[in-house]
Amino acid sequence: MSLIIGVPRETAPGERRVAMVPRAFAALQKSGAELLVEPGAGEASGYPDAEYVEKGARLAAGRDELFAAADVLLFVRTPGTWQQAPGPAPADPDLARLRPGQVLIGFADPLSLPEASRELAARGVSAFAMEMMPRITRAQGMDALSSMATLAGYKAVLLAADALPRLFPMLMTAAGTVTPARVLVIGAGVAGLFAAATARRLGAVVSAYDVRPAAREQVESVGAKFVSLPLETGDSEDRGGYAREMNADFYRRQRELMAGAVKEHDVVITTAAVPGKRAPVLVTRDMVAGMAPGSVIVDVAAERGGNCELTRPGETVVEHQVAILGPLNLAATVPYHASQLYARNVASFLGHLLRDARPAAAPLALDTADEITRETLITRGGEVVHERVRQLLGLSPSTSPATAAAAKPGDGQPPPDPPRPASPAPAAPAPSTA
Repeated sequence: MSLIIGVPRETAPGERRVAMVPRAFAALQKSGAELLVEPGAGEASGYPDAEYVEKGARLAAGRDELFAAADVLLFVRTPGTWQQAPGPAPADPDLARLRPGQVLIGFADPLSLPEASRELAARGVSAFAMEMMPRITRAQGMDALSSMATLAGYKAVLLAADALPRLFPMLMTAAGTVTPARVLVIGAGVAGLFAAATARRLGAVVSAYDVRPAAREQVESVGAKFVSLPLETGDSEDRGGYAREMNADFYRRQRELMAGAVKEHDVVITTAAVPGKRAPVLVTRDMVAGMAPGSVIVDVAAERGGNCELTRPGETVVEHQVAILGPLNLAATVPYHASQLYARNVASFLGHLLRDARPAAAPLALDTADEITRETLITRGGEVVHERVRQLLGLSPSTSPATAAAAKPGDGQPPPDPPRPASPAPAAPAPSTA
């Protein structure tokens, strides 16, 4: 029986992306899989139903048929995750549509919303979280977090340029010289690097700071100046290359040293985040008060609480004549290319899961001895199987094969790939390529 891959329409408020685009599915067709699409799934992203049909997909009669027929369901946000905002929220009706044995792939935010993972486990599905993709060489083409962070960094600079009451580039005119804007990017991960590169292309003078010493070379590679603070940062980076949460004394000293840098800039773009944790507060109320009137802060970390003390997620506020933007889900504001990049990441991941299945057939066999499969698998067989998520839920260590393999990666298995460093932003934007 051929494997049926289902693509539903996203229902989270403001979510305009779609998990699979017509062209990205072409690579999966070689495996013999069938694509079933909910009518209108790609309309908000700029992908009409006709394009899916042209590429060999079949349109479902409705959402109920899609969920009932699909062996694998592709999401941008998996069911039960986007309703977890503070305050009472109705249960996601899609949870009731799931059936045991189905495979779900999407952003599930399991480290911040572990209860949502517990709910998925209760439905008997095998859920994969794209944000848990290990940062290893083999998984580069599957790294959806980096794809979306690239777009977030780009869009953050455009928002800043639009809100700033002055120009970014230096201009020499008959009326005199216009000095360039000064931009400070805090957090030099993928989003921060692309923000720095984009601000440079717009003509601004750009500086960037990151707690990880290894980021200096990456910052300088995109033409920005690295801001160095006299701090002990030896354990600031984890094995995967992500920033590690530091203690309160470190953040207090960091804020004290950063105050001088912040007040010297017209634009501050903050992107600092720690997986599964609230974003650290790096820009205080007093630091905002010290900025020049008309300055702009774009807090890309607003979804995680924000790096600025005055950020209100989803809002723009003005304090001390400084505009503080707290945008949410920036990638969804450029849905055409966000969907294109995400779909390629998902297609690469599915191709990895299907690599030994020709033709692809249901049920999907999962090799939990493989690092990519194991580290992204959150639920299976009615239980939460990812050890980090189990710890957050207060569950005892799992005895499932997936976590047993994780506990002893060298026992009869090849060692995991070494972590890869975060790639610097390219010299010019290339939103149409993954």
